[in-house]
Amino acid sequence: MLHENKRKAADQNALVPAAKKARNEVANVNKNKSVLQAAPARTSNLFAPIMLLEGHEGEIFTIKFHPDGQYLASSGFDRKILLWSVYGECENISVMTGHTGAVMDLRFSRDGSNIFTASTDHTLGLWDVPTAQRIKKYKGHTNFVNCLDVARRGPHLIVSGSDDNTVKIWDIRKKQSITSLSSSYQVTAVSLNDTSEQVFSGGIDNDIKVWDLRKDEVLYTLKGHTDTITGLSLSPDGSYLLSNSMDNSLRIWDIRPFAPVERCVKVFSGHQHNFEKNLLKCSWSKDGNKVSAGSADRFVYIWDTTTRRVLYKLPGHNGSVNDVDFHPDEPIIVSGSSDKQIYLGEID
Repeated sequence: MLHENKRKAADQNALVPAAKKARNEVANVNKNKSVLQAAPARTSNLFAPIMLLEGHEGEIFTIKFHPDGQYLASSGFDRKILLWSVYGECENISVMTGHTGAVMDLRFSRDGSNIFTASTDHTLGLWDVPTAQRIKKYKGHTNFVNCLDVARRGPHLIVSGSDDNTVKIWDIRKKQSITSLSSSYQVTAVSLNDTSEQVFSGGIDNDIKVWDLRKDEVLYTLKGHTDTITGLSLSPDGSYLLSNSMDNSLRIWDIRPFAPVERCVKVFSGHQHNFEKNLLKCSWSKDGNKVSAGSADRFVYIWDTTTRRVLYKLPGHNGSVNDVDFHPDEPIIVSGSSDKQIYLGEID
């Protein structure tokens, strides 16, 4: 009996190394498998698929890519305009200071040599990108300037909207506004059409007014939103207008001259606005196939304009996403948030 037990124990001891060996072989196979599982294919020239840019000391309200896609500018509550490199380590290249109130909106000039800003200090600023200096201050509004837009072609015009219930048109070479359009309510979003003959303005009355700049009067009104308009963006081909509203919807409007009376052609949902009442912006991809919008739930939403489906719901931010912009050449989106952070991310 004793011999029998000894033999069993010896057999079991012989099995232990064999089992270990088998386990190790399986582990090695799995290890090799995991080595072979390639990372997702890269779609852009970003340093990494996701880049985090830090440097702002307050909420970021506005962010835009430079027309050539090499740089981006951001600004917000800390009153500083920061210029960043898009590629490499995304270094902060320059800091522009001068506004005495939060910067609510910014745009690059057509050639990218200047930046225009709208601020709660009641002024607009014109900044020289190479020297990082303010070269002009536009005065005329008597309350917060919430939004601005720059003409795509034709005369060098900018349009601004303010809590003083006016929409002002500026020739960038002149100090005073050349036209002032009176609205009944605070203006929170503006956009120029492709030919700079019309201005779209949205405000706390939930409607989007279409102004004829030759007659200085409202041509027609786009009705459908049931809360404040927080962002307006013209499509790349100039035929459609995108609007973001506190009613938690994004709409596309047909703004061509002979469009049917019912101009709202698409409604998108998923993103959120909340008690913070931030003016959440919206943006088109350069091919017009995708739209994106700021959202208070800390996600970046991207929709397909044909199917109206949410293509991406991108996490990362720890605060309201206030502005988004698509890169002019590559599948990259940038977002600025109340968490003082900027994310650059590549998409398919």
